[in-house]
Amino acid sequence: MKKSKFCNRAYLTCGIPRSVSFPSIAIYKAIYSFGGYMSDVVAAVDKAVEDGVDILSLSIGPSAVPTGPAAFLNILEMELLFAVKAGVLVVQAVGNGGPTPSSVLSFSPWITSVAASTTDRKYNNSIVFGNGQVFTGTALSLPTQEGLFLPLAAAEDVCNWNETCILARNCQRPEPFNRSLIRGKLIVCTFSDFIFSPTSVDSIVSTAQKIGAAGFVVIMARGRSSEFLNETTSTLNLPLPGIVLSSREASEAFWDYYDSHTLRTKNEVVVNFGACARILDGRHAVYTGKGPSVASYSSRGPDVNNALMQTADVLKPNILAPGTSIWSAWSPTSQSDQYNIGQDFAILSGTSMATPHVAGVAALIKQKHRHWSPAMITSALMTSAMLTDRSGELLSAQVRDGLIPATPFDYGAGFINPSHALNPGLVFDAKFRQYIQFLCVVPGVDDESVQRAVGIGCPTVRSDWCSDLNTASITVSNLVGSRQVIRKVTSVGSTEERYQVVVREPAGVAVTVNPQAFTIQPDSSMILKIMLEGREIANDYTFGELVFNGDKNHVVKVPLAIFVSSTL
Repeated sequence: MKKSKFCNRAYLTCGIPRSVSFPSIAIYKAIYSFGGYMSDVVAAVDKAVEDGVDILSLSIGPSAVPTGPAAFLNILEMELLFAVKAGVLVVQAVGNGGPTPSSVLSFSPWITSVAASTTDRKYNNSIVFGNGQVFTGTALSLPTQEGLFLPLAAAEDVCNWNETCILARNCQRPEPFNRSLIRGKLIVCTFSDFIFSPTSVDSIVSTAQKIGAAGFVVIMARGRSSEFLNETTSTLNLPLPGIVLSSREASEAFWDYYDSHTLRTKNEVVVNFGACARILDGRHAVYTGKGPSVASYSSRGPDVNNALMQTADVLKPNILAPGTSIWSAWSPTSQSDQYNIGQDFAILSGTSMATPHVAGVAALIKQKHRHWSPAMITSALMTSAMLTDRSGELLSAQVRDGLIPATPFDYGAGFINPSHALNPGLVFDAKFRQYIQFLCVVPGVDDESVQRAVGIGCPTVRSDWCSDLNTASITVSNLVGSRQVIRKVTSVGSTEERYQVVVREPAGVAVTVNPQAFTIQPDSSMILKIMLEGREIANDYTFGELVFNGDKNHVVKVPLAIFVSSTL
């Protein structure tokens, strides 16, 4: 098989074998630090299903997703579809390509795709300049010697003076530097755009160690600063003093201080490095009490494109869970992170860290409701999710310039709520044949392709739209005039309950639900007809919500994401 790179952490975890009454975990190694082979991943999934697991937790994904209808028919998606057919819930990291739109790597409707949020755990470090100014940054690092201020040297001022000096500013390679000039100093590395990442820090650390720097400071280039850098840099466990400063205030203050204390010749050659600083200990957590935001790195919807260059009628991601600054078990023999070699635990960030949170909650649901299908568990997770934090503030999303109001393409149905997910009231179920029907109506997918991929032909009577798949969300990527969407809810409550449907309409869309009120018995189902009517073309998705309020205190929420292409 062709070697395929996978995003996130290099392991595949499967949990809760069906043969036991208590949760247990089975781990199948399929990926290495360099990536892996699709055949190994497929073999691992096959073995996990054969062993009787209930939940597949996949902190892996393809390095890129193909556009077009073939995306849903590739070998990994088909393997996971057959795992779902066997009763296994698949929970997969949505990817770390955010905040770019349509960057999701987990996109099929039979998979529960997990976005990552920030947490209130922060590892803030501080730097003290020689003039007494103190600024807060990020990175888990050792401090410089207590009370000792070290000279600061901008990377371009300690390189070998030739054409490589401009390239030296980001400190990604040791070759351009004059080691006699930098030895014992704090090297100052700059970035002029939003290309900063943990890989960048790895290169800076390697460069600093090779050229003899005492530590490093990362700051935005002169005149270009951001209030925000990728959250995954905040948990890097550094082997030498280092700090990342991302605020505009810190950037401007640093350059004013550095330039005023650095003596240069007429040719701009530095003859005296007068600016100095010391870095404090950044290894102590601070708990802010702030609610979660969608992390900048978390991949965003909408979903993949079909043959007509419309995004699929599938809401991705599905759910949001903690993914930043997560303490995780770590193999001491792992070579994938040079700073954690020999460690049993590591602090990590990414959608890979959010995924096990959701898999764990799903395992608790499965333990309580042994006969629930994967779709029912996903529905319970989604319809019970939270859109506000404990203070009542709506969820926000990190972007390159700060925070903005979040949408379902950032967080799916919302932030995971474990206790409510155990008792959702109503669920939306879907079986293997419904997923086949979905594939058969994806624009550009023909019956023969479906037959080849799954071994089953398309039904004679089929749905009209992908949006008719019975999921706990409604997404329409191309609303022309009006469309009726069908949903079937099943009561999982213990007593008869009456529900009233409240509609929060997306901008430019009229929404009616029939019936708008209904009484339902335990284990009974109800067909709902949702009419969507485009009233105004917005040239983008607009978002709304259906809320089912039960008289036994169940609240069931269904997100709406609609793109109006034309009105009646």
